[in-house]
Amino acid sequence: MTHPGEQYYPEGVHWDDPIARGTLPDLLSTAAAEYGVRPAIEYRDRAISYAELEAMVEVAAASFLRAGYGANHSVALFLGNSPDHPVNFFGALKAGARIVHLSPLDGAIALSHKLSDSGARVLVTSDLATLLPTALKFLEKGLVDRLIVCQDDDWGAVGNPHTPIPDNPAIITFRTFTDGAVRPAAWPQLAADDVALLQYTGGTTGLPKGAMLSHGNLTSAVSVYDVWGRPSRAERNNPIERVICVLPLFHIFALTVVLLSSLRRGHLISLHQRFDVEAVMRDIEVKRATYFPGVPTMWIAIASLPDLDKRDLSSLVSVGSGGAPLPVEVARILERRVGMKLKSGWGMTETCSPGTAHPKEGPDKPGSIGLMLPGIEMDVVALDDPRKILPVGVTGEIRIRGPNVTKGYWNRPKETAEAFVGDRFLTGDIGYMDADGYFYLVDRKKDMIISGGFNVYPQMIEQAMYEHPAVHEVIVIGIPDDYRGEAAKAFVKLRAGAAAFSLDELKAFLAGKLGKHEIPAALEFVDELPRTSVGKLSRHELRNRQPAQPKQPQLATGGGS
Repeated sequence: MTHPGEQYYPEGVHWDDPIARGTLPDLLSTAAAEYGVRPAIEYRDRAISYAELEAMVEVAAASFLRAGYGANHSVALFLGNSPDHPVNFFGALKAGARIVHLSPLDGAIALSHKLSDSGARVLVTSDLATLLPTALKFLEKGLVDRLIVCQDDDWGAVGNPHTPIPDNPAIITFRTFTDGAVRPAAWPQLAADDVALLQYTGGTTGLPKGAMLSHGNLTSAVSVYDVWGRPSRAERNNPIERVICVLPLFHIFALTVVLLSSLRRGHLISLHQRFDVEAVMRDIEVKRATYFPGVPTMWIAIASLPDLDKRDLSSLVSVGSGGAPLPVEVARILERRVGMKLKSGWGMTETCSPGTAHPKEGPDKPGSIGLMLPGIEMDVVALDDPRKILPVGVTGEIRIRGPNVTKGYWNRPKETAEAFVGDRFLTGDIGYMDADGYFYLVDRKKDMIISGGFNVYPQMIEQAMYEHPAVHEVIVIGIPDDYRGEAAKAFVKLRAGAAAFSLDELKAFLAGKLGKHEIPAALEFVDELPRTSVGKLSRHELRNRQPAQPKQPQLATGGGS
């Protein structure tokens, strides 16, 4: 069987079901025509209907066109989770521009690189004190020519600190920018193959690269999820879901899984500026939210609630975890305490999010990332020969192709060529596929530790350590070792009230759970672990924080994982 996992697909779903392609402005216009007065976004208890959102987008699009920011222009968005994001995102796209997402949590080096690399000379931001001072520095450094500043209080004053907007001809408020804008006789013609978004990768090694995501890539990604979820929606008579959005909209997971997919289906997006566990619980318990997609750190916070047994999560009909592997023990806690099965799918920036998912019915496979989704092909190839396809159960690098996969990196022909074998993208993720078509991630290629000639995968150690009752969060990295070349070191944040334990106690706890070569050789307790801009625990940042060490010679690899 070419696609062995297809036997577990939801009833009526097939791997070769048609995947729709189009443009993002058409996606929104179609939704507005179909759903009209239905609320699309709720923010600070204010509802914005589909028709209102489309009208706001058209005003923004007309304003971008009037200002000359149309075809062949990059428009940078430096925004948090507010309606300013979708209004400007769809507005610039409708004008024919491409979007550059900037993360408010990135450092100056990464942000400056993204602006200069993308060629964006105009930046849309907010007068929030967390955003505007940084945006003003971009202007001072000559990285942008113009700032368009949205005013946060336009969505209702909540006491957020603001920075006064300077009197500078290069700075214009969004209100003034859009004042008097007139809808053109015809909107620019867009094609599915046009680049819609330069979405920069996390920069795990070196400077971030801009994945060129086309309108077709992004609409295909939405269609993949649409096809996958069709039977579940039909079974429930296609209800209007209330979707919690605390994931940052500048991240591909939230953009595709929450914003674009929800708008395509006429759902209500309950938009939050930031993750606050009690605010999310109010959305679930009081407003009866039905769908909550999160990243593992959010689920860890919910699983750690002391009164979790007494909380009412009964309104949730769908939950999801993505962005990083979900600790198996966290999934077990949620299932045991609230009867909720939380399974982790897989995707990446370069795939516009979709890759794998778990079917509602199917074998229980703890630790699996699920089956490849409709229209997507995945296989596993040898680490030393990306053209050599490996058999079932053998660990190697995962490759992927599909209509949602980027065609390459912006201005990076060499990196683009290295990332592909033909039309198959090399993900950099190490894993294997079992006989049922379920995929398992073992680790990132670049995170692998070579210890005494054996491949050691930090994620496997972390999974085992999450079973320790005192461990709240953990990151494992490789450190130099005179004997083995490299060894594993665990950095642990303890649960509230938990006592520290010794390295010997940890080794005793892990004995039998891991191979001897996998047991950490060092242990350190920390108050906080570093995170990426979207809240994922960051091995890369933790490695960067370690004192420089002389490089140890590495033994030849062998012995598998």
